[in-house]
Amino acid sequence: MDIKEKHEKFLYPVVRIFSQKAAGSGTIIYSKPYREEDHLTLVLTNFHVIEDCVSHKRDWSSLLKRQIDKEFLEKAYVEVFSYVWISKVDSSNRYGAQILAYDHDHDLAILQLDSPKQFPNVATLIPKDEIKNIKLFTDIVVSGCSLAHEPFCNFGQITFLNEEIERRHYLMTNANSIFGNSGGAVFLAESGELIGVPSRITGIQLGFGHDIVTWMGFAAHPDRIYEFLTEQELLFVFDPKDTYDAAMDRRKKKQEEALMALKAEFVQDEVLKKSTIKADQEREVS
Repeated sequence: MDIKEKHEKFLYPVVRIFSQKAAGSGTIIYSKPYREEDHLTLVLTNFHVIEDCVSHKRDWSSLLKRQIDKEFLEKAYVEVFSYVWISKVDSSNRYGAQILAYDHDHDLAILQLDSPKQFPNVATLIPKDEIKNIKLFTDIVVSGCSLAHEPFCNFGQITFLNEEIERRHYLMTNANSIFGNSGGAVFLAESGELIGVPSRITGIQLGFGHDIVTWMGFAAHPDRIYEFLTEQELLFVFDPKDTYDAAMDRRKKKQEEALMALKAEFVQDEVLKKSTIKADQEREVS
């Protein structure tokens, strides 16, 4: 892989993300034609990077005739960088981005850019059947926007294959990582394939201070990236036989089924409540 290819694989797909109160990293993982001349572009990041764009409030449902928790999503903003002479940042373009999918437990999210243009530099997710071939001492590149800086890379190796934190699997690397790298990318140095999303760093409490161990970084395991995309019905990201429209239809159907189940539960609760009231009244009369 020559210098130009390294830029295209490790640097150009990585973006900077701003939420309501935070900044972090993301990686363009999909940018393909969609409906006439428009293109659909998706960015993979951590949920905690855009968490403050998601809120839940108690509100009245006219369908269920009761108060329920409703979800409200604010826009995030994504900065995509342009480069000249291969390495020099020429400019950055900021795009609004809708939260297409997220999962708190996986700590992963997908943003959809509010732009019809195609982005030429897209990360390639490691094929699912090749994940088992990842070994310790494999050279990797961690790319992201440390401390909200423009994207840059750090180099290291895989140091642990299956770290378990809060019942979720992570890869551990010794490439220096710090706040702001969250949501970026871990690439295989040889092929440039995306194998993880930097999500956590190690901290040590020393007296009243807190030291960060930058060479013990944890990235969402590639198995979890596939789990997340599958659970969110976004198979088209890695399966060319699937489509965005089909995915949205499946997601809508799931949401409608969940709403109907909630309505059925509400009706059952109302019937039980009325039955209990009637029984109490009958006991009072007797």
